[in-house]
Amino acid sequence: MKYIPRLLENILNKYLKIFPVTAITGPRQSGKSTFVKHHLGSKYQYVTFDDPLLIDFFYSDPRGFMKQYNNHIIFDKVQKVPEIFSYLKIEVDKDRDKFGKYVLTGSSQFHLLKHISESLAGRIGLLSLLPFQYGEIPETLREKQILYGSYPELVTRNYEYVFEWFASYLSTYIERDVGNLFNIGNLRDFQKLIQLLVALCAQELNMSQLSRELGVTVKTIQSWISVLEASYIIFLLPSYHKNLGKRIIKRPKLYFYDTGLICYLTGVTNTNILERGPLSGSIFKNYIVSEIKKAQHHLNKNENLYYFRSSSGLEVDLIIENLPEKKVSYIEIKNNSTVKYKMIESIKKIMELDLETPEGMGGKTGKKYLKIRQQGYLLYRGNETAKFTDSISYINYREFFRDYPQSQT
Repeated sequence: MKYIPRLLENILNKYLKIFPVTAITGPRQSGKSTFVKHHLGSKYQYVTFDDPLLIDFFYSDPRGFMKQYNNHIIFDKVQKVPEIFSYLKIEVDKDRDKFGKYVLTGSSQFHLLKHISESLAGRIGLLSLLPFQYGEIPETLREKQILYGSYPELVTRNYEYVFEWFASYLSTYIERDVGNLFNIGNLRDFQKLIQLLVALCAQELNMSQLSRELGVTVKTIQSWISVLEASYIIFLLPSYHKNLGKRIIKRPKLYFYDTGLICYLTGVTNTNILERGPLSGSIFKNYIVSEIKKAQHHLNKNENLYYFRSSSGLEVDLIIENLPEKKVSYIEIKNNSTVKYKMIESIKKIMELDLETPEGMGGKTGKKYLKIRQQGYLLYRGNETAKFTDSISYINYREFFRDYPQSQT
């Protein structure tokens, strides 16, 4: 498979100089193994726990195993041997000033974090490798990304056999990852939940309603949502309420990391069906927000993502909060090629509230406030880019993607 450079490369290089261990998580088939082998292959020895002989070696003689693999080692699929974390701690503590000793990869954030908190806290840097973001996909294929997704194998194959690939992906994910790694009582109901969530992409998540539709408890829905988050199928966008009063909607919004999966599950097979379908606007919003989410991870951007909606109907699709730079960006996303001034009314009203943020955020200086810079954007499909006001612009979403990932914080 042809290797396409990843934006995470520079951040990984940095982490190898800071931490004895670096862990890279991400969804199944996001390219973690290819990434570490290509980027570190000349300097690191690659060890995969897909190999049953290596698993047997570790469990029969863990100390001998660690003696053989003790420096500049990539341990791939590390979730298959959770006991290794205790031995990694022993090896790291022998020389805490030696950085970049181990690189770990795994597809389950939940299980890695559990073992890290028990054994490697303070010794490990955590990174996420997600499917390709806009700037990593070859230009000739970017138009197809929203429809067919961003998984590396699909992109490098020029999007051949997309729906067969997703069918296999889901089957493997549910039967192997969910069935073996998580305590899911009813895999059929779990799969039904995924189908229900697809129809709710870019919308508020009402777990009580989902529990009624599936006939399971709210606690079960919460647990299954956590599984989908931990395995990088979905992420939740919390509501923004800082200094905006208490009359707001507090339920999170639901997003999928990959819109290709949404299109597969809803039977959207071509651009015509996508553009005319009832989920067209929601899928476009999901696409924009997930791209920004990916850039956050791949560039280690020090930002928080939110949405805002008040009980009076004031709503903004996405808020990007960058506290170190004292900056908040408000983004409206419209699946239109034509701009109308009323599309930015919510942004304008929120910016007129003259937001401030407590200095230190969480310190004891609650009475002292810093002024924050505010910027508004309307992202849409049209080609024009211009300003509504000094602080609110409308811009083609592709142009926004070209600019947004280039600044690292």
